Amino acid sequence: MPDTQTRAAVRPLTVRRGGALATDPIAAVAELQTAIGQDDPSLVLFYCTPELAREDVAAEIGRRFPSGLVVGCTTAGEIGPLGYLEGSTSGVSVGGDLRVESIRIDDLKSFTAADAATVTRRLIAQLELRGRTVDGSNTFAFLLIDGLCGLEEVVVNAVYRNLGDVQLFGGSAGDGTRFGHTWIYHDGKFREGCAVLMLMQTSRPFRVFKSQHFVQAEGKLVITGADPARRIVTEINGLPAGPEYARLVGLDVVDLTPLIFACHPVVIRMGGDEYVRSIQKVNDDGSLTFFCAIDEGVVLTVARGVDLVEGLEQTFADLEAELGKPELVLGCDCILRHLECKQRGITAKVGRILEDNCVVGFSTYGEQYNSAHVNQTFTGVAIGRAR
Repeated sequence: MPDTQTRAAVRPLTVRRGGALATDPIAAVAELQTAIGQDDPSLVLFYCTPELAREDVAAEIGRRFPSGLVVGCTTAGEIGPLGYLEGSTSGVSVGGDLRVESIRIDDLKSFTAADAATVTRRLIAQLELRGRTVDGSNTFAFLLIDGLCGLEEVVVNAVYRNLGDVQLFGGSAGDGTRFGHTWIYHDGKFREGCAVLMLMQTSRPFRVFKSQHFVQAEGKLVITGADPARRIVTEINGLPAGPEYARLVGLDVVDLTPLIFACHPVVIRMGGDEYVRSIQKVNDDGSLTFFCAIDEGVVLTVARGVDLVEGLEQTFADLEAELGKPELVLGCDCILRHLECKQRGITAKVGRILEDNCVVGFSTYGEQYNSAHVNQTFTGVAIGRAR
């Protein structure tokens, strides 16, 4: 059975953000607890570098955060008051005006539409037992999921269909740039192959959002050969996928690197909106492995980049105009955005923008926004001041 936990919230919203640079797991958790510890939190979220020994982190988290729901994951980078980093730990504790229900989905491979309906009904019912009807004006959903399960599309689409007008965002756990194993922390342990779905209810104004800095350009890619289950595209426009993609971006296939993929993703249009699909690697047989499932017959467009910093600043300006200065932003930012920032030398600048807007989050292997699994996107929720 899925594991469910309930936490009450009766005080004004209290937010404590922090991070740790220690490379020793016990010292890192101790630093984090000093920064974000508070009495009886509704929720503690933490994001840690995969370089830390997980068993030690789990034991120390359990000892230092004995109350409240505690959820976390391994990352491909961390976001918090210390900056836009790699190799660190970031976190936040929230108390007071926040009600949280969580459920862990342990067997993603067997997860069905019926399971999604059961899970969401249970979470909604548990929130409504506290006396407030669940709807999109007071509740949002947050999903953390194994970043190498290859099942994000199935899970997020099935869950979102059962949420009514409640919006959802989320992130896929990371493993740096190794792509070996990713881990979700819940109920005192790190686990692979699972997801944690949280419903969060507050009287504060909030907005679930996404920000991206790529738009459609010229260069159509019709997927004529694919293995969606493995996220592999074998043919584009009837030709071997790797060489054809390289031709469309003006390169030779031997020049394709993670940085090239970060700078030249593709875009799909769905429901009047544009979503980025990114390539993970070119394989020895000339096929391409994507970060998202791609099916035959899908038409993609080579993306054109716009200014990442300008787009991020505009996103936060729009959020502030609607909500006021946010008390907290929970964010999920694609690893490929982080790689681009490093290549362009703007990591510190982006980190300052994120810190100025109270962001806590991590660099992901993919992002979720309502029913879609996307790439090279910054998704999250901004929580404003009391109405």
